[in-house]
Amino acid sequence: MRPNIPFLATVLLLAIGTAQADPTWPAATDEMEEIIFQLQGFRGRLFNDIISPCGNEAAGLGRVTAAEWLRAAFHDMATANKYFQTGGIDASLQFELGNGEHTGPGHASTLQFYANYLSPRSSMADLIAAGVYAAVRSCGGPVIPLRLGRVDATTGGGVGVPQPQNSVVTFRQQFDRMGFTPTEMIQVTACGHTLGGVHSAEFPDIVPVGSGVNGQIGFDTTVSAFDNNVVTEYVDGTAANPLVTGPSVQISRHSDFKVFNSDGNETVNTMTSPEVYRSICQAVLQKMIDVVPSGVVLTDPIVPYTIKPVDMQLTLVTPGTSLLLTGFVRVRTTHIPVDAIENVAFEWKNRSGGNACGSSSCSHIANLQGVARGFDDTFGFFPLSVSVPVATGISSFIVKVNLKDGSSQIFDNNGNSYPLVDGILLQKPQSCLLQGTGALTVTALVRNDLSDFPVRMEVSYPMPRNAINGNPVPALNQEKVAMSKGDCIGAYTFYSAQLTIPGGLSHNARITVSVGEGLSALVDDFNQAGALGGTCSPFSGSAACSTAGSSSASPPSTTRSTPTASLPPPPSTVLASPTVPTLKPIVGGYRLLGCWTEGTGVRALRGASFAYDDMTLESCMENCTAFDLWGAEYGRECYCGNSMDGTSVQTTQSDCNMPCSGDATEFCGSGNRLELYSTTATRPVSSTASAVPFHKPTVGAFDFVGCQTEASGARALGQASFADGAMTLERCASFCDAFVYFGVEYGRECYCGDVLQTGSVQAVLEDCGMRCAGDVSQFCGAGNRLELYQRRGAGV
Repeated sequence: MRPNIPFLATVLLLAIGTAQADPTWPAATDEMEEIIFQLQGFRGRLFNDIISPCGNEAAGLGRVTAAEWLRAAFHDMATANKYFQTGGIDASLQFELGNGEHTGPGHASTLQFYANYLSPRSSMADLIAAGVYAAVRSCGGPVIPLRLGRVDATTGGGVGVPQPQNSVVTFRQQFDRMGFTPTEMIQVTACGHTLGGVHSAEFPDIVPVGSGVNGQIGFDTTVSAFDNNVVTEYVDGTAANPLVTGPSVQISRHSDFKVFNSDGNETVNTMTSPEVYRSICQAVLQKMIDVVPSGVVLTDPIVPYTIKPVDMQLTLVTPGTSLLLTGFVRVRTTHIPVDAIENVAFEWKNRSGGNACGSSSCSHIANLQGVARGFDDTFGFFPLSVSVPVATGISSFIVKVNLKDGSSQIFDNNGNSYPLVDGILLQKPQSCLLQGTGALTVTALVRNDLSDFPVRMEVSYPMPRNAINGNPVPALNQEKVAMSKGDCIGAYTFYSAQLTIPGGLSHNARITVSVGEGLSALVDDFNQAGALGGTCSPFSGSAACSTAGSSSASPPSTTRSTPTASLPPPPSTVLASPTVPTLKPIVGGYRLLGCWTEGTGVRALRGASFAYDDMTLESCMENCTAFDLWGAEYGRECYCGNSMDGTSVQTTQSDCNMPCSGDATEFCGSGNRLELYSTTATRPVSSTASAVPFHKPTVGAFDFVGCQTEASGARALGQASFADGAMTLERCASFCDAFVYFGVEYGRECYCGDVLQTGSVQAVLEDCGMRCAGDVSQFCGAGNRLELYQRRGAGV
């Protein structure tokens, strides 16, 4: 039900804080976001099940599971080589279990648990890193900022995991290879050894058989608490750490002592303060999980959505004239208490971006069904069951959280609205899976105006490796199958495909159906096979075959649509014409702004979109009458919006050289080029591409100071704030009228204060390059950057 969006374009995240903007949905990180934050309760993912409470010993008596998770991440990272830019957190550990450096059952049991969450959108490497975040947090430690995007290795890495018998010189060389300084070597050891201990089963010469508790002697006296006792007990001489004292000393395997003492105990003495210890561990453990091979690009630290659509699914219902939209709106109730919420309003746009939804309104009220929690957050789930007429369809929606005090908060996906695709959908009632045999039948529905394009099913499924070294992580296999065309019911045509999934893990398979090719394809993706029933139900529709939205009052060219993504013309389409096209400076109430590029990795206009073979400028305009901007592209594609993506730029008019497929006398852009038009009407807030953004020297009673960073671990201006999808400098100045400073950040966030907090410094002006959500002629800071203004005459 979501558009096909490239990975990097979807990840628009800010640093962790209490007033950051939401991520933009959908994102390639959505699956991991749920695994990490949505832990227990309603729709809980249970990722923390075997590490909460911290003292759980799922791998056997005496083995603290949280400690095993922390150790598995270090062992996976430890073969990294900064000089060759290889290794790091890449899940190569699964192929190295038998090489002698990874003793004990903890590594295999850790990977076996993570394998339950392995998918095309949750790599084993990211799960290993997430395990560090979860283990530390479950045991009372700091929040380790977690970035995503790691790629799994396909073979084992080199050797070189530090061993107890190594000398200080060898330890320093090994940690240097990993990218750690001698000081960081001490820090990461002290932070990693706050949990668990040494086991006699693997190290009988260090922990003699029969000693300790259940065969383990702890690194400190609190083996299941993330605290600095491992340091304080070492410094005050009371440590029972078997890598500091005991039999390990006589055989020179007292590795913690060697490491801690390598700088004369200077570093460990600084870590005797609990606050300093936590701060150091937060930084050094993040550095550990951020060690990745060359070519891997990590996202910004992931944060939970304030509002997140969950399991959004369209289904055609009998007789074939309406779609049922089901799913949930998940509200992060950490900062919007669930007891303060009256209900949630779901308000959608039709296929053309308008408000006509047949005989009913384009809105739905949802009430709380269940709650979930994570380590630091709580969530409320509001269920959807919305009837959408096929004739009008759906393209996007916004969410309004109505509070019991009569106020409300509107969430619009950072100004983009939440997109939905009704061009293709997985028809779950007519799909089924026999989990015993892996026999899968998938039925998809494709809107009839897209019937010229190829329809495919892609299934990703885990396959046990049955490896000699006991690798518990299955391989992820993929199968692509062309779908067969079936009956036409109303505005949709049925397609079907079958596949037998081998390996016995078919319930963990993920299903994607698509129409079209590449990044322009429309998809209904990442559907869990295990959610399908064991029997495919028949469909008893009787609606006559038609085109979505067609009527006697409108020609098909203005109503056939492809929301959000576009499709290239089928091979049989002929765009050439002997007629010479000319520019049209005015089309209806819109004027030509020129030829513009698409955004970098995103569409320049994201309000609504259409594709059909008889495209004209006039029909595109009629599709986009609810918007300030529209543009024609590739001869047959039409895009609408109220603002341009900030990465879209004007190019030479000659780049837009493709005639319109429905009128060869007009130009309709070209590949990745928009023939762009803007309204000539006066509207309350009009964001047009002709506005060139600039840094305003004055806003009311405030003067521009410059581009300013946030403070160290805090907001630079923390006395008042709000966020809005219609943000302008004037709105923020008015809100902050009682303060000395105001600043706008990330295009839509406003902050006020009388002083700048410690650590906030001036940045280069170019850093504040994000346009204001409510006025693209203004700059409104950027991620972690404030467009800063000071009240005139207030002094410095």
